[in-house]
Amino acid sequence: MHNTDSPTPTNIIYTGVAGTGKTYRLLQIAKRYTDELPSINSSELLDQLLVALSWREVICLIFLQLQREGQDLVKVPEIVGHEFFVRKAAQNARDKNLSNTAWSVLQTHSSPNSVTVSCDHRAAQAYFDKDNSGAWYLLPSSVELLTALSMQLTEFSQAQAQAQESVRNASMSEQRFSMASFHQAYGYEEFVEGIRPAMGKGQMNYAIQDGAFLTLCQRAAQNPTQRYAMLIDEINRANVSRVFGELLSLIEPDKRAGMPNAMQVNLAYSGRAFSVPANVDIYATMNTQDHSLAPLDMALRRRFRFIDCPPQPELLATIHIDTATPDHLQTKNSKTPSSSSVLTDEKTSSIDLSALLTSLNRRISQTLGQDAVLGHAFLFNVQTLEQLQGVLVEQIIPQIAQAAGGQVGVLQYVFDDEGQPRHSQFIQDVQTPVDSSGQDPYDMQLPHFGEQHSSLGLGHSYQINPDLIARTGAFAAPAVYQRLYEAG
Repeated sequence: MHNTDSPTPTNIIYTGVAGTGKTYRLLQIAKRYTDELPSINSSELLDQLLVALSWREVICLIFLQLQREGQDLVKVPEIVGHEFFVRKAAQNARDKNLSNTAWSVLQTHSSPNSVTVSCDHRAAQAYFDKDNSGAWYLLPSSVELLTALSMQLTEFSQAQAQAQESVRNASMSEQRFSMASFHQAYGYEEFVEGIRPAMGKGQMNYAIQDGAFLTLCQRAAQNPTQRYAMLIDEINRANVSRVFGELLSLIEPDKRAGMPNAMQVNLAYSGRAFSVPANVDIYATMNTQDHSLAPLDMALRRRFRFIDCPPQPELLATIHIDTATPDHLQTKNSKTPSSSSVLTDEKTSSIDLSALLTSLNRRISQTLGQDAVLGHAFLFNVQTLEQLQGVLVEQIIPQIAQAAGGQVGVLQYVFDDEGQPRHSQFIQDVQTPVDSSGQDPYDMQLPHFGEQHSSLGLGHSYQINPDLIARTGAFAAPAVYQRLYEAG
């Protein structure tokens, strides 16, 4: 695994068939390029604001905040109950005579011209006065004296809003990566730069806009001590040469900015001089089954390390079934199952998903080639017999049928249906005759059935066994699935 602290750029493409966890790898890599920012505690922020303030400054702060909320007149109980006052009292370990403290501060710093406040020991600077209803207010003449305090309040309010947002988001993070999923229409304009429509002053205009990779490179250039990553899913689904353009040469590790053979080009649309920063890593996935979509440019092979991602059947569980109560299915995550692990207890049986996938892939590779095998992801979340039935009907059989071009002989070989009674075949040949009594001739074990596999090129029509679709008959019991790997 690449160290994000390494100064050497990394270019890697993960290759493999569908369902081998390639995209999952990208998501795990993304976590390494994500910085979790420390959450902000509102109580700590308030403590930092109040710890160095006097009681007079705390009360002035209360007036300033209430004024921002549209309240100019404040009575003493409101001051004493305000969170600023309560928190300051807690800092000072005070829980008694708090109203007296508020009254004392207000009177001491009241206007000498006040007709509602009598005080023998006024401070030199006045901040407050009281109206005839007993409500206090901040003197307009003191506002300029409270500029610094007002700025502190503003900073606190902004930090508090950020803290509340972090709580809503559970945690805050900074992403040092960009992710793109390539497709046939994806081009240079989305990846590097291009002319795109934009609304301005009510009118549509066209401007050169940076693409995903260029934007990431600009961020990386401004922060050279951190590593950034471009994550590309299905890189061979697009025309790679067209997407990268002149940057195809710049992404080579020794051609990066600051490297021994650094290169610089002028971008196609803007004409700006540009080079790829050395602290940008590129990771991509490639599905080896997508041969018809876009051939991988050989030039890209020289610029990337290719890491194969084979199926990992050992990650699959074993389904344990209580046959005494067919509706009750249990799964135990057996990480090291083997084909000999089928339980023999008369009330319990099991389906070894690891052995099942291994056997299916062996027969698939024999008939259709290694690029047609199944990834473990098809069965990774299978926990019950019902789920296995659904995956077979909706995903696995259609996938193999497409690779086999619908040839019934290939499909029946893959699912070990040759020589099996029709009612227990996963794949049925719709051209198979049935006699007037309704008896399947293969149930009578006619010898010519085994020759079906020798006619792979005939392209016979097929159907999935209706009992498998309905989860009934032979497919309601584990034996038919065990057959797929017990046959050898």
